[in-house]
Amino acid sequence: MEWLNNLFIEHSALQAVVVLSLISAIGLCLGKIHILGVSLGVTFVFFVGILAGHLGISIDPQMLNYAESFGLVIFVYALGLQVGPGFFGSFRKGGVILNILAIGIVILGTILAILASFIDGIELPDIIGVLCGATTNTPALGAAQQTLKQMGIETSTPALGCAVAYPFGVIGVIIAIIFIKKLLARKQDLSISDHKEDKNQTYIGAFTVQNPAIFNMNIKDIAQMSHSKFIISRLWRNGNVTIPTSEKVLKEGDQLLVITKDKEIQSLTILFGKQENTDWNKEDIDWNAIDNQLISQGIVVTRPELNGKKLSSLKLRNQYGINISRVYRSGVQLLATPDLTLQLGDRLTVVGEAGAIKNVEKVLGNAIINLKEPNLVAVFIGIVIGLAVGAIPFTIPGISIPVKLGLAGGPIIIGILIGAFGPRLHMVTYTTRSANLMLRALGLSMYLACLGLDAGKNFFETVFRSEGLMWIGIGAGLTIIPVLIIGIIAYKWIKLDFGTVSGMICGSMANPMALNYSNEIIANDKPSVAYATVYPISMFLRVILVQIILLFLLS
Repeated sequence: MEWLNNLFIEHSALQAVVVLSLISAIGLCLGKIHILGVSLGVTFVFFVGILAGHLGISIDPQMLNYAESFGLVIFVYALGLQVGPGFFGSFRKGGVILNILAIGIVILGTILAILASFIDGIELPDIIGVLCGATTNTPALGAAQQTLKQMGIETSTPALGCAVAYPFGVIGVIIAIIFIKKLLARKQDLSISDHKEDKNQTYIGAFTVQNPAIFNMNIKDIAQMSHSKFIISRLWRNGNVTIPTSEKVLKEGDQLLVITKDKEIQSLTILFGKQENTDWNKEDIDWNAIDNQLISQGIVVTRPELNGKKLSSLKLRNQYGINISRVYRSGVQLLATPDLTLQLGDRLTVVGEAGAIKNVEKVLGNAIINLKEPNLVAVFIGIVIGLAVGAIPFTIPGISIPVKLGLAGGPIIIGILIGAFGPRLHMVTYTTRSANLMLRALGLSMYLACLGLDAGKNFFETVFRSEGLMWIGIGAGLTIIPVLIIGIIAYKWIKLDFGTVSGMICGSMANPMALNYSNEIIANDKPSVAYATVYPISMFLRVILVQIILLFLLS
């Protein structure tokens, strides 16, 4: 039986891998259990680790530290890559108000946590742990742990505080959403929304040229005169269909199929003269049956050398006589303007003759199998750069020791920057959704298993005493109070719809379980859109804030 002892008990690299793998496997299995429609998902690994630690299971301290650090780095870097493409775009017109509200939730919760620390005499590391649990934010907990180690403070109490507050952190957001729904939500907020409500959505419209001001003008001059962004996908004249170039001259009676945005429809109706009544935005339209001369086909950009190039630089329209009407990227439909920067994995809707489309397919690649292999070079280089940035010390007035972004802050910032700007620098950062989820789940499982194993030794002694019960109560307040205050302000005074408010709340609290609940009770995608809009800045802000608070108030 000595081999069993070597496998599970005696400290070694093999034993560490076996123990962490078992904790992760059991936790992930239990995480699939739903109670009243709610599950803890990967976070159950944390609680299985706590139970294992309580039962006396342990691994070599150096192996524990390595696995915990490596798991955290992989998780936050992959998270940065995921949110990077939409991070800076979330500050544009449509997302400014949502992000301000989300930041309000983050800051209000942080202020309440600091007040609770001073009023109730709770140690600052402990209340930061409670705050991370109340907001279901394990990256912030990782940042806090690393900051404390940087300051020479070795303690597991932040992980304990996170553990006792986490369950209600999940449930509390759902309770707040139910409260707003029952007392405030209007019936129409729970119905399916018309696609025209979002003025930034890509829209397909048909127009007839009846405006004498543009008769005998070419499309290029008309576009410059109108200042509206649009693409003419097809032109019908005398029963014939063509794909117009920028030099094509429009004549009275020409029928145009135009791809634009909802907000441009009124101005384009004035520009061209008349909009047709046909609805071209239905999902079941057979584009290849519209005419027998042209076909429409989706082509995926799979050639790495095209990554970061502008669409206009390929000159596909002039060389092959085709038109690119739309670009799909990460589930978002974009207008194929000449200045659009292509990214590996973009799916382009190409309209033209069959022979021309085959030639364009060769230019763009369309070898989808090539995308199934993630570019691990970019991942490891990004991690190295992130760790280097995290190790750079910088001073903040009022703080006696230099501040470092650490293992959590550095990689997530570099991940966001590479995800956002990597293609412009011709870096191949594309990973399939499954590959990104795999990296995040692997890293987070390793981190949570180690965190739970380390915290489990004193967990039950902490929970079943007055101090633990107080942490649970304070954690519940840190979850419910900021969400209800900002949620009611957003709904009653700013007049946002219920779906958008619930998505904003879930995103600000980094709570995908609550988002799943919102998607079940709201028959449109507004919660998901709002969640994606505020999640990046909320996550980033929480990771940075806990470090600043610890360094500022403990130094």
